[in-house]
Amino acid sequence: MEHDGTNLTVAEAVRSVQLLKIDGYCATAAMEALEFIKSRWNIDGHEWEIRFYPDHWHFFEDEEMICPFDDQLDHSEWVALKLILVSEPQRDKLRVNLSCRLVCPSQHLDPSQEKAVSHVFNSHSKCSPEVLLMLKHELPSSGYIVKDSLTVECTITVLGDLDTADKEPVPPPSDLRQHLGELLESQDGADVTFHVSGESLAAHKAILAARSLVFKAKFFGGMEETSSEAVVIEDMEAAVFKSMLHFIYTDMAPELDGDLEPQAAVIMAQHLLAAADRYGLNRLKLICECKLSGGIDIGTAATTLALAEQHHCSLLKAKCLEFVTESPETLDAVLATDGYAHLMATCPLVLTELLRAARGRKI
Repeated sequence: MEHDGTNLTVAEAVRSVQLLKIDGYCATAAMEALEFIKSRWNIDGHEWEIRFYPDHWHFFEDEEMICPFDDQLDHSEWVALKLILVSEPQRDKLRVNLSCRLVCPSQHLDPSQEKAVSHVFNSHSKCSPEVLLMLKHELPSSGYIVKDSLTVECTITVLGDLDTADKEPVPPPSDLRQHLGELLESQDGADVTFHVSGESLAAHKAILAARSLVFKAKFFGGMEETSSEAVVIEDMEAAVFKSMLHFIYTDMAPELDGDLEPQAAVIMAQHLLAAADRYGLNRLKLICECKLSGGIDIGTAATTLALAEQHHCSLLKAKCLEFVTESPETLDAVLATDGYAHLMATCPLVLTELLRAARGRKI
């Protein structure tokens, strides 16, 4: 293409730079090779997910590099990242680059060497190759872990469509959750008001009934609340009920995805799990169960175990038992917490399983 020597733009690009900060990095030592920490971004009208793998196994392709006497030498262990396209692509091909580097928030250390990968995303290919950022064994001495926190600077660049002249129009991604969220916020057409811990929250019976069999029975099943325009909710905080309503309308729980401090998010997840079980919101219950499973510590193990027992969360219960019986020191520390006293008072039968798990681990 001929031009007069001035700058010529043949394709536009959208770029977003964000910091992925992992606090409590020492806890990632317990994560397995396929486990990851995720962060979601919205760029160029698409929803993306960055996945951070603290222990990614990169297998050698050259068979000569594999030692026949030691199967541990067939791979190397890396700190790695991948880019996932969560939403449906708005065009046939999305040409995207992911570049990453480690940075020091105090700037006393220069950023690490930038590593990058490019990928063409479409409806059949929504996962990029991995960015191998740094060998896992080199990270502790690199200086980038500061106060048990690691910060990764991630840059996502989405190249504009190279040929739009003859393309058929592609409908934009669904904005249903946005509109329903705005409907909840505006209260337009609301036909029921919940009184929760001194606050009044308006909603729509039909939407609640469509999402929850409990609400369906309450409003359309012959119960006394069927024609009622006001319902009093006992034994629940207003913030929890409000978050549950937001999930019913949008299928999202932002309080569990980084909007709150870690400790506050754990407490909210505990309350939301109980609320989800109470109103038959199985997806929300599972989301809370997964959130709590990944954040068990000395201070929360016993209360979370009690919660799992009371609300029939088998996965969460197993994770709690595994954590508590990990070592004699961990068990002693959990037994000394107020949460353990609560566990004894509310779920005495689970103590038998706790002892059986401890005996199985011979601690």
